[in-house]
Amino acid sequence: MTSYKYKFRRTTLIAVFLTAVLVGLGLARTKIEFQHWWLAVSLLLITITLRRARVMFAVPLILLGLSIGWWRGSAYMSLLDNYNNLYKNNVVVVGVADSDAVYGDKSQISFDLGQIKVIEPYRIDLVGKIGVKGFGEPMVYKGDIVQVSAKLYPTRGPRQASLSFASIKVIEKSDSLIEVIRRRFEAGMQSALPEPAASFGLGLLIGQRSTIPKSVSLQLAAVGLTHVVAVSGYNLTIIMRAVRKLLRKRSKYQSTVASLLLIGIFLLFTGFSASIVRAAIVSTLSLWAWYYGRTFRPIVLILLAAVITAGVYPIYLWSDIGWYLSFLAFFGILVLAPLITKRVFKSRQPKILMTLIIETSAAQIMTMPIIMYIFGQFSAVALLANVLVVPLVPIAMSLCLVAGLAGMFVPFMSGWLAMPSRLSLTYMLDVVSLLSRLPRALVKQSITVWQMVLMYSGMIMLVIILWHKIKTSSGIITDIKQVVGGEI
Repeated sequence: MTSYKYKFRRTTLIAVFLTAVLVGLGLARTKIEFQHWWLAVSLLLITITLRRARVMFAVPLILLGLSIGWWRGSAYMSLLDNYNNLYKNNVVVVGVADSDAVYGDKSQISFDLGQIKVIEPYRIDLVGKIGVKGFGEPMVYKGDIVQVSAKLYPTRGPRQASLSFASIKVIEKSDSLIEVIRRRFEAGMQSALPEPAASFGLGLLIGQRSTIPKSVSLQLAAVGLTHVVAVSGYNLTIIMRAVRKLLRKRSKYQSTVASLLLIGIFLLFTGFSASIVRAAIVSTLSLWAWYYGRTFRPIVLILLAAVITAGVYPIYLWSDIGWYLSFLAFFGILVLAPLITKRVFKSRQPKILMTLIIETSAAQIMTMPIIMYIFGQFSAVALLANVLVVPLVPIAMSLCLVAGLAGMFVPFMSGWLAMPSRLSLTYMLDVVSLLSRLPRALVKQSITVWQMVLMYSGMIMLVIILWHKIKTSSGIITDIKQVVGGEI
């Protein structure tokens, strides 16, 4: 059969299109002007090749994806250009606090500001976030409307600018019921548990890392366990499993609605970081597929979540390392780990501990190159730390919830009711402290961008080789198609 008659699978075409959209978003960062006729040409070619062989249809589909991504990215880049005339000038801005303030260097409170409106030197709305450090208020809480004045400077990462030694004034306190409950819960947790267990428990439960002592944060980084206090899909998975167990005798509709409500509340409590937004999208799509008796190919699911998050907020793709780490770990768990499991265990089902080891190793493998490139280090004890700590996270989350509620409603009994959570958190913190003190627990090793590209190219080849070997093995070809989204 000649190549031009060869047909791609439908899931492959979807994956190719979504990949092209991401590439287009990335190309928009070059600031090359997008030509709208590209979109018209791609739509015309799609119309012409729609009923022909899918290999011919793939070419205009790629052009369409590139055009859509480039158009969206270019439009957002034009909005970011509004910062250029403001850099290194004194500004007065009003915005909404995106996080609770914490005390940082030189007694300044620091927080992120979103929904930004410039008041001086001229009026204009800004997209993205600004990091604020300054004085004038004893505390700023998430959701407060704040006026800030200082000199604006460019910065790297997910924030577009920073204001240091700023004058801060709260114009309007947040009256959000969610924020009131969250602050009361945090106070209850801190009254029920000693430090650093209370802060660590809040990190496990709602991803709040700002109150975790710096020494504990450094230890978590040294042993590769920062992800347990970074709210992510793991937290949502635990919550959704609990809902299904509680409502397993109820209807599928009730279980789905309850899960969706909890996802929404969880987003409101924890904020809209890259990892939790990705997790919420994936969880919602998975719920939709489960409700209608459908299945999502993992590759398509990952790419769809990436396109939605980056399309809404292109800064994720352009400069948010957390976004990359989240999706790379996600790829390792959903794609690489099942391939390794199928290759090693064939049709046998591995034990829970072995599954955890394989998934943790896959996530570590996928994230290690970018960590070495960005941070110049990696943890040599990450696998051991994850095996010793991660299995206890669901239990610790449940116990921390009890401790926080006890601190809120029955503070006179909170010490007793919080004892189980205190024991579990103490064990986890002791393991982290012990492993972080091992010689060369944290290895300092940086790599160049080309070395990183080479390492990820090797990983892609590994995935292709594993998939090919499993595809050609008898008895498991159907399963592996479900894992990688089918063959080309």
